[in-house]
Amino acid sequence: MTSIIKVGIVGYGNLGKGVQQAIEQNPDMELAAIFTRRDPQQLAEITGTVTEHISAAEQYIGKIDVMILCGGSATDLPEQTPQLARLFNTVDSFDTHAKIPDFFAEVDKAAQEGGTVSVISTGWDPGMFSMNRLLMQSILPEGEDYTFWGTGVSQGHSDAIRRVPGVKAGVQYTVPVQEVIDSIRGGETPQLTTREKHRRECYVVAEEGADREAITRSIVEMPNYFADYDTTVNFISEDELAAKHSGMPHGGFVIRSGRTGGGSKQIAEFGLKLDSNPEFTASVLVAYARAAFRLKHEGHKGAKTVFDIPLGHLSPKSAETLRRELL
Repeated sequence: MTSIIKVGIVGYGNLGKGVQQAIEQNPDMELAAIFTRRDPQQLAEITGTVTEHISAAEQYIGKIDVMILCGGSATDLPEQTPQLARLFNTVDSFDTHAKIPDFFAEVDKAAQEGGTVSVISTGWDPGMFSMNRLLMQSILPEGEDYTFWGTGVSQGHSDAIRRVPGVKAGVQYTVPVQEVIDSIRGGETPQLTTREKHRRECYVVAEEGADREAITRSIVEMPNYFADYDTTVNFISEDELAAKHSGMPHGGFVIRSGRTGGGSKQIAEFGLKLDSNPEFTASVLVAYARAAFRLKHEGHKGAKTVFDIPLGHLSPKSAETLRRELL
């Protein structure tokens, strides 16, 4: 096994940029190339590294140990992951929860054929939150799980706002209902509807002369996005949007409230508070790239999830060092 893991990045949006930054924090990794559907020459001036059109990926077989795929879950990853998993070890952050079983099956077939390791659906949810749900359920078999997201920017919901006629710009925050969180931390195990767990705060810049009542109605009644939530629409100026709402914070909690055999209440909680959702997700992907590299050298192949990978494989430290320093 070589000491330096050569990494490729596919896609260079916010997540791809975050992966490049994360690789620079890991001395056992080296960025080999970035692959894009854009003009590679123009992007190379931004990235400061080797940049290729995605069609040139096959030329890097044997030169890249792991490809980190940074496209979107709607259309990019369902196509790109199976294609590239036949050629490279890969890591992605596919996050459409309901479609993960089918996605896993398709990627596993490709990776088995290619003799590669493909880690799917990692990040923080799915990913780290998934691991904690599994851990807590295993330890507290009698109990209830609660997952809360936010306060944070939802990129998908923000995009949905911007597609409403009359909207010039906008951003949406997912906000957990604090009273409900407090009740669960207090030992209660309520059965909650979608509306009771989260609310949605929208900040919208309307086009000049646009019907604000119609915009509000279109947003709060939008199926699959806002109709099932208590939603507030706030109209603001472009300057205020740029000054106060240009970041990408996020986070959330996984809480397991249960009882052990003697009847004692037990509460386990894992939480994240992130200034930058894409930068943190990118850092998780980079750690799992190291794990994919190690699994491949141990003779594994096929699709993997966070449930299949030993935690020690995420760390650059040896097993001996981990036992001495962290156990």
